[in-house]
Amino acid sequence: MDLILFALTGLVSGFLAGLLGVGGGLIIVPALLYTLPHAGFGPAVLVHAAVGSSLAVITVTALASVRAHHARGAVEWPVVRAMTPGICAGALLGSVLAGHLPGLALRWVYVVFLLGVSAQMLLELRPAAGRDMPGLVGMALAGAVIGGFSSLVGIGGGTLSTPFLLWCRRSIHVAVGTSAAIGLPIAVAGGLGFVLAGWGRADLPAGEAIGFVAWRAVLVVGAVSTLLAPVGARLAHALPQRQLKRVFAMCLLLLAARFLFELV
Repeated sequence: MDLILFALTGLVSGFLAGLLGVGGGLIIVPALLYTLPHAGFGPAVLVHAAVGSSLAVITVTALASVRAHHARGAVEWPVVRAMTPGICAGALLGSVLAGHLPGLALRWVYVVFLLGVSAQMLLELRPAAGRDMPGLVGMALAGAVIGGFSSLVGIGGGTLSTPFLLWCRRSIHVAVGTSAAIGLPIAVAGGLGFVLAGWGRADLPAGEAIGFVAWRAVLVVGAVSTLLAPVGARLAHALPQRQLKRVFAMCLLLLAARFLFELV
């Protein structure tokens, strides 16, 4: 049953990521919160495992995304290189912080994040170009903030890095492509941090977890989502993106409301 649920998670996350151009982490983390208990993950470690496993999946899926954007010349590699040291440091620190937070606190962080993302998508908020790209120190600091928060909630960082790059006068195509490349070091460093943060925990299910990463979930979700993302991307050209994203944002809002109700 758990393998079937993981496969369904990969199917939905990969398809919607390709269809809507959203990060798979927005779908993977909520899905794993419902499926990982079937693999023996208890409440104390459930949110940590969902976030850590999401980052590990993104490590796999980001490679295909980066190749596609690079082929279209949409990745500004000097920006990626300048931001990567800060991104890796921030992602590692974020994962270590998450490892020390109680599951309840981490769930609150995720609910607030879902509410913010759904509001941004519904209102179509996008920053106007306001400044040029900062220097090396500024880009490293921006990378640290993006990497730190992204690893806390298990996403590739596009929700934060794309607005930042738009604000720095990059076109939407370059912002999205460069954000995809930025997501790779976030996922690698954050996933590694969650492995280390959960290493040796006695309350993790034996044989199912490598630190806070559910290895079977990562393999199945990563494989299926990689196969389905191109299908969603091809279908995206035939469907109204604006309406689809609004429907997806409403689903995120309802999901956040459900989590919030459970917390309260």
